[in-house]
Amino acid sequence: MNIENDFLISKSTKVPDVIIFKPSVNTDLRGSIYTSYHQKTHDSLLPDNLSFVHDKFSISKKNVLRGLHGDTKTWKLISCVHGKILQVIVDYRPKSKYFLHWDKFYLGSDNNNQLLIPPNFVNGFLVLSDEAVFHYKLGYEGKYFDVNDQIVVKWDDERLNIDWPIKNPILQNRDS
Repeated sequence: MNIENDFLISKSTKVPDVIIFKPSVNTDLRGSIYTSYHQKTHDSLLPDNLSFVHDKFSISKKNVLRGLHGDTKTWKLISCVHGKILQVIVDYRPKSKYFLHWDKFYLGSDNNNQLLIPPNFVNGFLVLSDEAVFHYKLGYEGKYFDVNDQIVVKWDDERLNIDWPIKNPILQNRDS
C-alpha cells in the first residue's frame, strides 16, 4: 500500500494489474469532502505519454446490471459518486496468467473508492441502491472505442462463474 496525495493506493489481490484508490475523506458537521482525481498521482500510473482525456457518467436504477464491457486501448478510472454498486472486473488478456480471473468491489458514496482498470479488461456493475451515479474517467490515444468496437462478455458467462447476488437483473439487449 502507498499513500500519495490524499489516496491510499493498493492492488487487487486477485488481478494485480487493477489498482484501488481509497481517498482520504474529511467529514465535519457540514458533510464531507474528498479528492477524486489528482493528475500527478493518477496519470503516473498510466503508460508514458497517456493521460485522461474523457469523462462519462451513467445513472442507473436498482438491479440494473451494466456490462461486461471493455476494449483494447482504454484505461478507465471508475467510481460510484452516488449510491452503491457491486463492481466486477475481469482480466480478458489471453496471454495473461490471470486470463478470465475476476475480482469484485463495492463502490459507492459510502467509501468513495476508485479502480484503475487497464485495457483488455472487461468490467460491469450491478446497482445495489435505489439509484447510482457511475463515473468513468478515460485515458486513450486516438479515437474513442464506442459501443460497436467494444469487447462484450455475457454477464453470466459460465467460464467466469461470477457470483452476482441477483438472478434476473435489468439488462440491455447486448448484455444478455
